[in-house]
Amino acid sequence: MAIEVGTKLEGKVTGITHFGAFVDLSGGVTGLVHISEIADNYVKDVNDHLKIGDMVTVKVINVDKDGKIGLSIKQTVDRPAGSSPAPSSRPPRQDRGPGSGGSGERYSGGGSSGGGGGFNRGGGGGGRPPRPAGGKPAFGSKPAFGKPTFDDKVTRFLKDSEERISSIKKNTESKRGGRGAKRS
Repeated sequence: MAIEVGTKLEGKVTGITHFGAFVDLSGGVTGLVHISEIADNYVKDVNDHLKIGDMVTVKVINVDKDGKIGLSIKQTVDRPAGSSPAPSSRPPRQDRGPGSGGSGERYSGGGSSGGGGGFNRGGGGGGRPPRPAGGKPAFGSKPAFGKPTFDDKVTRFLKDSEERISSIKKNTESKRGGRGAKRS
């Protein structure tokens, strides 16, 4: 019997590992059911679902060039079209596009609360100050509410890094010895 992808077969569990179970198919051919393909819900331990010697129905999901056969138990269950594979405690996902409500507002600039730690992009509370008519703020200008501009942050970073580098150089030169003379 040729083993083809999509075929449903009966097999016997011959081995269990932490990552799945080996199933003996007809003719001494063995395939692996990965732990993620055992059940629709989360499988922490394979031994909770399968035992050595169990007869199971499996579906062939792939056959490698080197002869390895990938099997699935959860894909053998026929579900009606459109049904979810497993009941979930999560609510269904909603569209999070601009203006969709919920947490999407913090990206579209709609919320005026200023909270949530998101990226406020527009006229709500918090976020960036309004820009002048030219589109870019004047170089070195400070926002109205005291937050430093990008240029201020870069200047502060350069100053701090130069101080740290000079401190490291002083410490390194003093540890070299030589009565304070620099090596060239």
